[in-house]
Amino acid sequence: MCCSSEDMVDFNGMPLLGDKMPNLEVRTTHGPMKLPDDFAGKWFVLFSHPADFTPVCTTEFIAFQKRMGEFKKLNCELIGLSIDQVFSHMKWTEWIKEKMGVEIKFPIIADTGAVASLLGMVHPGKGSNTVRAVFVVDPSGILRLMVYYPQEVGRNMDEILRVVEALQVADKNKVAMPANWPKNDLIGDEVIIPPPGDEKTAKERSKMYECYDWWFCHKKLTKS
Repeated sequence: MCCSSEDMVDFNGMPLLGDKMPNLEVRTTHGPMKLPDDFAGKWFVLFSHPADFTPVCTTEFIAFQKRMGEFKKLNCELIGLSIDQVFSHMKWTEWIKEKMGVEIKFPIIADTGAVASLLGMVHPGKGSNTVRAVFVVDPSGILRLMVYYPQEVGRNMDEILRVVEALQVADKNKVAMPANWPKNDLIGDEVIIPPPGDEKTAKERSKMYECYDWWFCHKKLTKS
């Protein structure tokens, strides 16, 4: 059983940013798990791959594993998924360890297709396998980011790390993050102040921050 009947009623269609992740009971290489409950209080990245024993997916799993420590520093866990049986996942990760010298330490969901369909991971125009979906979920179980890659293009794990950190910084400081943060072409590692809600605040902003105009102000974060 992948999800409760209540979730199936309330969670129609593909998920949207800001939605609560549905309650999922899944079978993984680490045993049965409940999502998002088993990651309560943590961020997690749920990502799907088209199939085990495929070249691009193998490079992705190795790349995720090599950055697992960096994700953990951000209080963020990893969990994979494909429409494969659990023994297939286990044999594949065994092959990766034996041939590539990398032990995959994060769990992988063995899906019958139910979870993938619920979360919009199967795109008929790209075949019957899961596309390369990425879901970033916060400690409250809220979906904060989703990205889809086609089967023929592997993901950039450094970008996924960057996004998790950017979301955490934005939440903590109530700011917005510029393009390519922390290496923006205009303001470097500074962050953007949210738009003012009234005329008085708009006029005072230039006294408080560096501004290109009243609607585009930025500041450097102080290290805590």
